[in-house]
Amino acid sequence: MTEPQPPTSDDQLLASIAAGAAEAVAALFRRRQADVYRFALHMSGATQVAEDVTQDVFLIVMRDAARYEPGRSTVTAWLCGIARNCVRQRLERDGRWESLDDGADAGDSRTAVDADPLDDLARHERVAMLRRAVIALPVRYREVVVLCDLEELSYAEAADVLGCAIGTVRSRLHRARMMLAAKVVALRDATPAASGAPQVEEQTLPLQKRCMA
Repeated sequence: MTEPQPPTSDDQLLASIAAGAAEAVAALFRRRQADVYRFALHMSGATQVAEDVTQDVFLIVMRDAARYEPGRSTVTAWLCGIARNCVRQRLERDGRWESLDDGADAGDSRTAVDADPLDDLARHERVAMLRRAVIALPVRYREVVVLCDLEELSYAEAADVLGCAIGTVRSRLHRARMMLAAKVVALRDATPAASGAPQVEEQTLPLQKRCMA
């Protein structure tokens, strides 16, 4: 009877990609493409940009896998660093830094059983409002919110992605959260409440502080 094989780590997959193993590319893509797509979507606000960036990232991985340094950061952080460069290049080229594309993440189409339609409407409004607030942040602050609060990278991993000191990540994230909270309040006050929908509570909107030291 064949013994089950232990799961291959991300580091091992990248080493195999560097050695020319095509199946390792497919395996890493299946495992990490959602992380890359989500990062690109939060940064750009556009599903088409996120899809294009995801493809570009894994093409770069095929070419530059040997440049990954195990132990310096996680593979997820390394991929986000590549995605960051791709997003910046794409948005600079298109002149769409403040894109407010309403193309929502297709992965959020889950249906709740016996859900209250008014509660569901309010939840979707909160998510959409938060997305608009994140996109409205200046890029340097948007990046750190997406990396630490949405992708849940550590301060050290975010610092590696951004090429800055951990202290810079901490201070920038603190400033970004303050700006984000203010933008959410402004968007909430400027958006008429849906008919019959419960009023959105301010404290439910800002991102949770998930980032780890």
